[in-house]
Amino acid sequence: MAYPVWMDVDTGTDDALAILLAHSLEEIEIVGLSAVSGNTELHHSFRNTRAICALLGGGYPVYAGAPKPLFREPFRAPLVHGSNGLGDVELPLPQKETVHEEAAWDALYQEAKKQGGRLRVIATGPLTNLATAFAKYPDLPGLIHTLLIMGGCVSEGNVTPSAEFNIYADPEAAEAVFLSGPPIVLCPLDVTESLYLTPDDMRRMRDDGGEAAGYAYDILQKPWSFHRSYGHPGAQMHDSCPVLYLVHPELFTGKEAGVYVETKGRLTYGKTVTDLYSDRKFDRKNALVVLEAKTEECIEILIRGIQSI
Repeated sequence: MAYPVWMDVDTGTDDALAILLAHSLEEIEIVGLSAVSGNTELHHSFRNTRAICALLGGGYPVYAGAPKPLFREPFRAPLVHGSNGLGDVELPLPQKETVHEEAAWDALYQEAKKQGGRLRVIATGPLTNLATAFAKYPDLPGLIHTLLIMGGCVSEGNVTPSAEFNIYADPEAAEAVFLSGPPIVLCPLDVTESLYLTPDDMRRMRDDGGEAAGYAYDILQKPWSFHRSYGHPGAQMHDSCPVLYLVHPELFTGKEAGVYVETKGRLTYGKTVTDLYSDRKFDRKNALVVLEAKTEECIEILIRGIQSI
């Protein structure tokens, strides 16, 4: 039986690949998606998510969420994701679509109640929607089977020396989520930066795939240009990591830890603080922190999945 999955995204080039991957896996049944401000403005991420779903046949409901972080000013990533979030590639919306007016947190809560404790939530953007949902519906964390998050870092960050983008974009929301109580699997930069598509991988995906693979190739050229400028060997597939972990946990290793978020520090604002390597431990271990992946196997599953669409 497939896992019922809700995806909370700020689509985003690597979010787009994660949605395509999730769609391709028979072990996953996408039951809804919610868009949030993050990589790009909400109106872009909402449209992009619907456009990706249109590419897949238009069968998934998409809901708009938070247009800005809880307290801080918005923080974007146009150098990585382009001005529209999809690497400046334009994907068409369906000629006829049902635009869902319900707020993301309300729709998520209703789906979680419907699934009766079976719902897996994959969050690949800032955690504003989830923090809002948990504040409005205090029983929601207990209705979520597993919350899989792409975000944070144990070692160095990618927007500051200590912080990763998704957490830095709304640290107060992230801290609220880590305090809220659902079972959490955290995929930080320490593992996600090892999952990347080389130029040869991208060409192989495009040449042996269909329309979706062609769009995926086009979408990835902007982030590949950015990552190449920093000496990385390929376009990093951060947001596919929690999708892969859900279906193939045997390809990953991790450790239980206490994880919390710094919201006050001048130099450490947005840092995910863990007790993985400290003598002094937190009182509670609230997350499984994924640290390593069998990268070749993961990338092959990603490529084959997108080729199959």
